[in-house]
Amino acid sequence: MQVYKFGGASVRSAEGIRNIYRIVSGVQDNLFVVVSAMGKTTNAMEVVLDCFMKADHQASLNKLAEVESYHKDIIEELFVNPEIGLVAIEPFFTELKRLISEGIGDDYDRWYDRLVSYGEIISTKIVSAYLLESGIENTWIDLRGQIVTDSNYREANVKMDESQARLQQAADFTKSRMYIGQGFIGANIKGDPTTLGREGSDYSAAVVGNLLNAESVTIWKDVPGILNADPRLFENTVLIRELTYLDAVELAYSGAQIIHPKTIKPLENKHIPLYVRPFGTPEEAGTVIKEKTDNPIDVPVLILRKNQVLITVRPRDFSFVLEESLSKAFSVMNKHRLKVSMIQSSAISISVCVDNSRYLSGALDELGNEFKVTYNDGLELLTIRGITDEIVQKTTDGRTILLTQRTRRSGRYLMKELA
Repeated sequence: MQVYKFGGASVRSAEGIRNIYRIVSGVQDNLFVVVSAMGKTTNAMEVVLDCFMKADHQASLNKLAEVESYHKDIIEELFVNPEIGLVAIEPFFTELKRLISEGIGDDYDRWYDRLVSYGEIISTKIVSAYLLESGIENTWIDLRGQIVTDSNYREANVKMDESQARLQQAADFTKSRMYIGQGFIGANIKGDPTTLGREGSDYSAAVVGNLLNAESVTIWKDVPGILNADPRLFENTVLIRELTYLDAVELAYSGAQIIHPKTIKPLENKHIPLYVRPFGTPEEAGTVIKEKTDNPIDVPVLILRKNQVLITVRPRDFSFVLEESLSKAFSVMNKHRLKVSMIQSSAISISVCVDNSRYLSGALDELGNEFKVTYNDGLELLTIRGITDEIVQKTTDGRTILLTQRTRRSGRYLMKELA
């Protein structure tokens, strides 16, 4: 049994969904297909949510109408009989309209998971219905009933044992050769919808692969595989054919966007290889991530993480930074869900680099109760693996560097963004 995951770019148009048909129609093994929301639907649903949280229900419904129109346009172009697709998604838009009209926006994170998760539900309904119309038998599964999580809304943690029992019962390959399920979403034990964090669909695919003991997991992307740098930011990028699980975790931790940071663990636990292959040219092999490789990475890897903030905290009484101060500071950051990607400490201060997020201001306010706090925003964090002086000069030339950390193998440079 194999797991295939198709991201939002793969299903952003009718032609993309036709390409999914071409890819899965050639698979002879049992197959579990994980699909993301279509195109920029998650972003659009966040706008719907923002209006709802401001109690502007009419604006929220208007924005939802735009989301609905986008999906209906794809259905009209995709299906021989569009009524099949329209009937498949109608109940979910009806439910969304009811939730928005009757709900009260009292908890952003909980309502985020309740509303935004419908993007994946709707996209998978369309894909499943289209494959059925095209002659490929499949069974649609609502993974909110199978992937059991805690109640850490927007970044829920999967309860693997409970999820395994449910998913193995629901995905019975003696009854259906192909199942279609959602990335990014699950539900807590009470059935309240949860999400696994932005870009969490890769993680969903890895969890499904683990729970169903898949032979492999394949993530289909709009790139040739895993490159040594983002081709939108750096020139002359190179395809990396093989990585170990450890390589992938290090790259993900540094901010590489191609693999979600939590994706590797469920696969490494059961030695399941992960393939990253090009959606547009599926005949190409792409990249494989596995336990051991024949060829270590022999090219420099560059990862640029944008929209970073450097926070520096100092004790108000100018005392030394002791374990108690460290504990307090990181407890506050964890409480406010700040993603720490770099740490530097001195005798009287702690500096951390974090992603800029909607939680930042609350964290700064609370840190200010215990510490003197300063911060710099508008920063970029460049990680170089396979470092040389020539690469450092080329990639940081003309930039203001606020913080540097370097070892024999790698270097990290926190810099002001270019204007």
